[in-house]
Amino acid sequence: MEKGEGRIVMDEIRSFEKAHLFDLGHPLLNRIADSFVKAAGVGALQAVSREAYFTVVEGFDSNNVGPPSENKKHRFPNLRGESSKSLDALVKNTGKESLQWGLAAGLYSGITYGMKEVRGGAHDWRNSAVAGVLTGAAMAMTISDRTSHEQVVQSALTGAAISTAANLLSSVF
Repeated sequence: MEKGEGRIVMDEIRSFEKAHLFDLGHPLLNRIADSFVKAAGVGALQAVSREAYFTVVEGFDSNNVGPPSENKKHRFPNLRGESSKSLDALVKNTGKESLQWGLAAGLYSGITYGMKEVRGGAHDWRNSAVAGVLTGAAMAMTISDRTSHEQVVQSALTGAAISTAANLLSSVF
């Protein structure tokens, strides 16, 4: 490969990374939809793999093989055995998890984009902190019907801390 060809390949890779899955007519909408779909896919994989893990661990436990399950918490309590009810519960819970992951990513991405636009193109830890607070608080309210004020505040602060740390560390790596 010649020097010029390597640069062309790298430019194509960079343009592919920046390409959005959708063209909804506005960069904000494109970014939110793209983030939602990508994170929802990750959420679905995470939910299914967690259920597969618990199924395997329960199989080991029933045969007295493998680690004990004293402190094990089964995330999807309706999933037992091989019935259509079990499959329905898996699909329902995977969809719920996907929706939560997608909403978090879409909300965070939209807020950071909006903050960048409002602040004249500045993208720094402040944008990440604000987006993290709002996303954390919103996600706390979607997890349970009985979310307390303390849980919302704790989730908001955790969201701000994680997103700010990620923003600050992105310049290190």
